[in-house]
Order: sequence, then structure tokens, then C-alpha cells
Amino acid sequence: MVEYLERIGYKTDDLNALKVIHITGTKGKGSTSAFTDSILRHTKPEWKVGLYTSPHLVAVRERIRVNGKPLSEEDFTKYFFEVWDKLQANDSRKLESTPFMPGYFRFVTLMAFHTFLSLGVDATILEVGVGGMYDSTNIVPKPIVTGVTALGIDHVGVLGKTLKEIAWQKGRSSCVYRRTTRRGDESLGGAREGAQVTPMIPEMVNVKLGLAGAHQVGNSLLAVHLAKTFIHQLDLESEEAPLPRSFIDGLQSTRWPGRCQTVADPGYSNLTWYLDGAHTKESLECCIQWFSQPGVGVHLNSTPRSFQRVLIFNTGGGRAGPSFLEAVYNQLSTQLGQIQSGEDAPSFFDRVIFCTNVTYADGGFKGDLTAVSLPPDDLAQLRTQHQLSDAWSSLMPSFPKDHIHVLPSVEHAIRIVHRLTTECDSPVKALVAGSLHLVGGVIEVADLAEVAL
Repeated sequence: MVEYLERIGYKTDDLNALKVIHITGTKGKGSTSAFTDSILRHTKPEWKVGLYTSPHLVAVRERIRVNGKPLSEEDFTKYFFEVWDKLQANDSRKLESTPFMPGYFRFVTLMAFHTFLSLGVDATILEVGVGGMYDSTNIVPKPIVTGVTALGIDHVGVLGKTLKEIAWQKGRSSCVYRRTTRRGDESLGGAREGAQVTPMIPEMVNVKLGLAGAHQVGNSLLAVHLAKTFIHQLDLESEEAPLPRSFIDGLQSTRWPGRCQTVADPGYSNLTWYLDGAHTKESLECCIQWFSQPGVGVHLNSTPRSFQRVLIFNTGGGRAGPSFLEAVYNQLSTQLGQIQSGEDAPSFFDRVIFCTNVTYADGGFKGDLTAVSLPPDDLAQLRTQHQLSDAWSSLMPSFPKDHIHVLPSVEHAIRIVHRLTTECDSPVKALVAGSLHLVGGVIEVADLAEVAL
């Protein structure tokens, strides 16, 4: 990354001008980044704030935002070719083993750096990719402040097999703040010395966050501490209140598509989508806790439900898929017991759909959603989807097998949901989970972009 940066005309020290808030972790990185971005924009409305995140849901332009908005197609094209052309023109490399052109994530990261430097942003919120010592975002010499969100077991081939190993990798920046977690004691040992656990701010209890889900409390708390530290480190004037009014406005106004998001379908009045790209066991537990609350996927009172529920699910976890469904089942059973809804897990969903992340029924992908890492044989035989179907039936033997659908594309799944909305008089609540790529595909195929993004 250092070589690529030099080939497009920058030194690593130039990146310090971006005034970076660097955010890593396993779960909640994007949400924390979104909260932080919103807080800064409400606190310093005169600023130009850059936000770099991944992955995108529908269009790659979503990864690079300025003042809350993705780059326009014109600007994206401009900055893309400025980086591309410089790399093509300057082929000098210190090591022959360095590929001539960077891979996808490295290129987009370079492009984000170039974009923000060209625009002269006043602050940059930088979310890691996979994370770890060799993450592409990890070349900023002196971030103003960095934070680590909740940790979990993910990307073990790159980051390690234990929470301590993963924490060591995730904390390779000058870690200042960490979110508190149920596994905090074990994971804290891997972070850098000087890391601080985010203390609770009592005033936040009464703030209605812009992002749904109980787990967002910790993400928003981390964002508040990152923003306060950032402003303090720059010696800027700010309110002395524990939670300034501008911070509250920022927290309440935060939007982050595809995370515990409720979207009314503009084309079907009796269809509501519940979108959450949860793709780890812990995040799926949070997703189910959110969806099975009264007022979301459950009636506010004890009256018999008058709607149908559909689950659309896929995961890139391979063999981990069945264990993810077990986490869904266990959390659903626990949650339904706690709220005393009178329902049980096996009868909670009326239909379950396991589809691939392929966008269209003809086997094609929307350009921005193309997935090159899917094994062709797995796709052809729908191996992962059949494994998920078998796991569901094993967990819930009473669930009708003819209500479990194994499908080759997102478009096939949407057709099933649309057919249900026309065949029955009752409303349909469709939960989409397990993969951000799946959520992005649903937004694209169901034509939800204008209301969801």
C-alpha cells in the first residue's frame, strides 16, 4: 500500500492531513462509523467530513461519502481514473513480487485517500476492511483517535483463532477506545497498552437512536467518545456537557442502510422489509432480538397475529451456516419466552427461503454486486442452500418442508415474496439476514433503493 500510495503521488505522512478517526472491530464497525460521522456533521456543520466504509450494498460509490452522501457517478469516475491513470503511468516497484495493480479493496482505499485529500476534508472516519496489521487502511501514521468495536471470531485465516489473537491484530493502531463487550476481559488483553474501555454516559439513556437494535447502544457510546476525543485532540471549542445537544441530534439522525432497517415496500402496500446484513453468530442474535420485539416482527399486544413472516437467508460462512441457524433458533426461543408472546420458534416464520447472492434469475449479477469468490460447483448445485435447508429441518422438524425454498438467485426469492403478497389478504413481513451482499441484492431487485439507501 505504501508503494501504491507513492505511485499516485503521495507520502504516508500526507495522510495525516486527513485527520483520521480509525475504527476497527468485528461487529458494529459500520454503525459506529455512521454514528461518528453524523455526530461530527451536526457538531461542525461547516466542516467537510469524509467517511470510508465497506462493503457497499448496491453501488460501490457508497463506500466513499462526503458529508453523508456517496460520491456522484461523475465524481467517482473522475477520481477513479485519476488513480488508475497514475498507477498505469508509474510502474516503478521496489519489489518484483508487488503486483503491478492493486486488488479491489486496496484500489478503492487508495481512491478514498486521493478523494479526501483532493477535496480537503476537515475530518475522515476510516473503517477497516478485514482489519489486522496488514489491512489496507492501516498506513495512516498518526490517526487522531482510534476505536475498537465488539470483537468476535471472524476471518480466522488472517487474524487468528482466539479473541486475544484477533484483538491483537485489530488493535494494531494506536488504540484509544474500546467498546465494552460480554467478552471484554478476554479480548482486552490483545489490545495496545493505553486502551480505554468506553465509560457509560447516563444522559444517553433517554436518546432515541437513529439505528434500531439494543446492540446499537454500545456502538453509539463508542462513537460519542471518539467524537469527543477527536474534538479535544484538535483543541477545538466544544460544549462541556457530557452529551452536547449537537451530539444528541447526530445520534438521533444517524442512518445506516441494511442494519436493523425497516423499509415499507413502495410497490406493495402490504409488504414490509426488515433488512439486516448480520453475518456472524453474535450479530444474528442481535438481529433476531430486534426482529422478534413487539412492534417490529411481533404484535404489540397478545392478540393473534394477522400477518405472515418470511425469512430470506444466506451466508458465505460455508460449514458455519448450520451453526448460524442454530444461533437464530436459540435466540428466537429465548426472546419469545421473555416477551411471553405465546408463539414458539418452529411456528414463528411461515416461509423460509435460502437463496444464493446471485442477483438475477438469469444467473447474472448487478455490476456492483458481482461476487467472484463463490465456488461454481457450490452455486450450480446450491450446496450451501441445501445444507441450510437440512439444518433448518433438523432444528425444527415440525416446520412444513414445502414452506422451505431453496432458490438460485435473489430475484427468485423476491418472486416468492411478491406472490405471497398477492395471494393472501394479510400483510407480509420479510426479514432478510445473513449477508450484506444478500441485503444489497434485495434492495436492488425489489427496487427499494430510493426508500432504503
